Amino acid sequence: MSETLFSKIIRKEIPADIVYEDDSALCFRDIHPVAPIHLLLIPKLEIARLADLKSDEHTEIMGHLMSLVPKIAQQEGILDAFRLVVNSGAGAGQTVFHLHLHIIGGRALNWPPG
Repeated sequence: MSETLFSKIIRKEIPADIVYEDDSALCFRDIHPVAPIHLLLIPKLEIARLADLKSDEHTEIMGHLMSLVPKIAQQEGILDAFRLVVNSGAGAGQTVFHLHLHIIGGRALNWPPG
């Protein structure tokens, strides 16, 4: 996988407003939020996109990320209503090719989203 903005955030080479971190995941505020709360939850393991998940290691990290979502949503005060979005590939709107989950909330969200 090529170097990404998120790789540099993981290594603390560029600043981010981090709201959660552990040994395998990092969550920070999106610099172009679409709602009052817009977070990006990323694995520290380099996976370019959701479509690239293949190994047991990937299953483990995705389970970990999903278990973090409600904890982070509660911490941010949006547990009652939030949206989780994962774009996989440029055609789906992915612009940074390091797998990331958007946690979005803090206002009423419309459907369909895009």
